[in-house]
Amino acid sequence: MTTTERAHIRGREAGFVHDVGAVAGRALRQIPRELTSVIPAVFVPAFFYVVNLGALDKLAGRAAGYDYKAFLLPMAIAFAVTGMSRAPTLVIDIEGGYFDRLCMTPVRRSALLLGLMVADVVVLVALCVPVLVMGFIVGVRFATGFPGLVVFVVLCALWGLVFTGFPYAVALKTGSPAAVNACFVIFFPLFFLTDAVVPKGALTGWFSDIATYNPVTYLLGALRSLITTGWVASSLWQGMGAMAGIGLVSMSLALLVLRGRVRKAN
Repeated sequence: MTTTERAHIRGREAGFVHDVGAVAGRALRQIPRELTSVIPAVFVPAFFYVVNLGALDKLAGRAAGYDYKAFLLPMAIAFAVTGMSRAPTLVIDIEGGYFDRLCMTPVRRSALLLGLMVADVVVLVALCVPVLVMGFIVGVRFATGFPGLVVFVVLCALWGLVFTGFPYAVALKTGSPAAVNACFVIFFPLFFLTDAVVPKGALTGWFSDIATYNPVTYLLGALRSLITTGWVASSLWQGMGAMAGIGLVSMSLALLVLRGRVRKAN
């Protein structure tokens, strides 16, 4: 082969799906080495579930009008998946210069973020399993059967994915581990100013007003409907609409900051 012929040879450009898969694969391979960051995501929600169930089962169960074990399960799982992301690892890549080197390769820039999110979804689905098993052990059953269980896990994973936009935006903007950890504070008012632990009918005053306008209230309502009441279209649409609203904000913010970080790296 002559030099001229070699000059005209081009390596086949990898597609977008390949880029996303490569980034996701690297992220997933790192997870077994970082189990200490995943285990608390199961232990803490399980702890809250058991404690709240033991303390409030009789009182809140009567107010809810149905099994409090089923009422509380969406709270435990949503708590488990919220805030779980590869954002801390992304910060390490930024600090070490690895992210800047990636920006100089032909990889699609959006794949640098979307690949991490694909890995997040795998982890989020896995996090649902032990909490669901705990619920089954104490007697929780899905009124919608196995299809409802699948939809339940998908909605929980989507919620966890939607929330990851915030820590990723902070990681890309600041490159600071402390800032990423601090952004989890957003989660507490968003999650606990709802009917997560006590039925909405038992809430009063300003707390009830805030819960009414809190989108997470409708996410929890959609998840509970799959367990206790069956296929309620209005509850499911409200839950998905709430997630879509938060996702529009978080993902737009993450992609906007990603663009700025890539420009800075180049």
